[in-house]
Amino acid sequence: MLVDTDGNAIGTAAKATVHGPDTPLHLAFSSYVFDDHGRVLLSRRASHKITWPGVWTNSCCGHPLPGEPLPDAVTRRLSHELGLRALKVDLVLPRFSYRAVMDNGVVERELCPVYRVVVAADAVPNPDEVDDVRWMSWKEFADEVLGDRLAISPWCREQVPQLAERGADPLAWRPADPADLPPAAR
Repeated sequence: MLVDTDGNAIGTAAKATVHGPDTPLHLAFSSYVFDDHGRVLLSRRASHKITWPGVWTNSCCGHPLPGEPLPDAVTRRLSHELGLRALKVDLVLPRFSYRAVMDNGVVERELCPVYRVVVAADAVPNPDEVDDVRWMSWKEFADEVLGDRLAISPWCREQVPQLAERGADPLAWRPADPADLPPAAR
């Protein structure tokens, strides 16, 4: 789903056609999966991905299908990429947006609401999507990212400071109001 800078839908395009040197702003999501101990699940992107291959990042990212509610897209991609069933999906950063450029000139430009997801099982990574996973305590993860000691995706690097502001216990973060989502994501 292509969007304007105010988050209004302006059209659709195939995923394979939009990631290049002139990537248009499009709707996506990021999710951070937690277990009941507040540990966060990190994933390493498959080495054959077009954008940021082999890079460690938050649990799961993706793009909604046209007309698909974002929480449904989150649960669909978690199942596909990590074999996980979400027990709880909460919006935490409704208007996160970023632009990042890879060394090869490929641009990622997304309006990317962020979700907290709680699960009660271990991931079973889909090798088409994910090379590896690991659990970390939220404190250790946030400290490593904030201290610039962890190689991590550019969007995750920008999201973690905003998430850390929500408090030390990710399971206690207050959900954001879905009415604050951009129009294309409501």
